[in-house]
Amino acid sequence: MQKLLVLVLSTFITVVTVAQGGSPPFPATALKFAVIGDNGTGKTPQYEVGAQMADQRRTFPFEFVVMVGDNLYGSQTPKDFVDKFERPYAELLGAGVPFYAALGNHDEPENRFYPGFHMNGERYYTYVMKQVRFIVLDTNLMDPAQLAWADRVLAEAAEPWKVAVFHHPLYSNAKRHGSNVDLRVVLEPLLVRTGVTVVFSGHEHVYERLKPQKGITYFTEGSSGQLRKGDMRSADSTAASHDQDRTFMLVEISGNHLTFRTLSRTGQIVDSGTIARRQMT
Repeated sequence: MQKLLVLVLSTFITVVTVAQGGSPPFPATALKFAVIGDNGTGKTPQYEVGAQMADQRRTFPFEFVVMVGDNLYGSQTPKDFVDKFERPYAELLGAGVPFYAALGNHDEPENRFYPGFHMNGERYYTYVMKQVRFIVLDTNLMDPAQLAWADRVLAEAAEPWKVAVFHHPLYSNAKRHGSNVDLRVVLEPLLVRTGVTVVFSGHEHVYERLKPQKGITYFTEGSSGQLRKGDMRSADSTAASHDQDRTFMLVEISGNHLTFRTLSRTGQIVDSGTIARRQMT
């Protein structure tokens, strides 16, 4: 169910600032994080994914979780935030792991004020973790103001890595929705021009990794709670996919390389690989 959002003025949020003067002091240490999407069902599979994430963190100590939208389905009362977010990820939240959310089409716009999503009341925002600039967009309403803001933030970003997070995939070979071509027309040139290397999206209730498109690797991680079993179709542009179980991603960025593993709720590795950072000429 699509929702019409009210246009509000936004300012970007920087979680970690870069020191002024000279070369930016980007840490040499690796950055580890997890990615989930379309997760907020409050049902048993979501809880099982949450438990598997907590178990994986014992050997892969990820620092935060990226949420690509549809963070809550159905009613979104205070109790729903408990049942569909706080309880499924209780062990991670108890360990101090922050979650950074994007808005999906099933999310109430007011959810951006929920402290656990770290959106600080903004529809779209940015934050920096070590050597990585994350930009989180609201693809429910890709208006000119948001595009201009994103262009400015990415163009001015000094961090070597740029990662975009938003709900609706620009490329998808799933049967239910497929690629959002209208969004691609307005957003892809910006991502290419400003040096984004990786995009994380959801919306389709499957996992898919696309072969690089104009130098950018696109992931769809839309099966961390919901699942549309058997929804993937065969296509040359798909590098890997999984539509048989709920999944989540574990990602590490170190130097000029990003490594990832995609796991099912039982801990099965369904995809893995390494991506080199885009080098702008």
